[in-house]
Amino acid sequence: MAKEINFHSASPIFRVDQLSGSIAYYKNNMGFSIDWIHDNTFASVSRGHSNIMLCEGGQGQGKAWAYIGVGDSELLYQEYKSRGANVRLAPTNFSWALEMQVEDIDGNVLRFGSDPKKDMPFVDKG
Repeated sequence: MAKEINFHSASPIFRVDQLSGSIAYYKNNMGFSIDWIHDNTFASVSRGHSNIMLCEGGQGQGKAWAYIGVGDSELLYQEYKSRGANVRLAPTNFSWALEMQVEDIDGNVLRFGSDPKKDMPFVDKG
């Protein structure tokens, strides 16, 4: 019998221009905690079971996108508005999720989605 391969959670790595500024944005504007910082060039921030790694000047070309499932995107939207986060898309009812989008100071985009609203039309259907 073949041994099963178990996958663990994914951790996107976002390229950032200035690590200290990006960490401050994720902490103050998006409510993430700082997990660790290495050599002031690489860090991990998290909220709940989701974490994002931030790398100053490396790890790709920048302006990456990541999707994170949440329990209530409307409640998160209200929180992020009050924190001054850069909301690109308010909660919008798609067939796959009630989704919102937030952009960090480096142009990376986080898509947050909760269950779609069954009593509202979906914007992705005629």
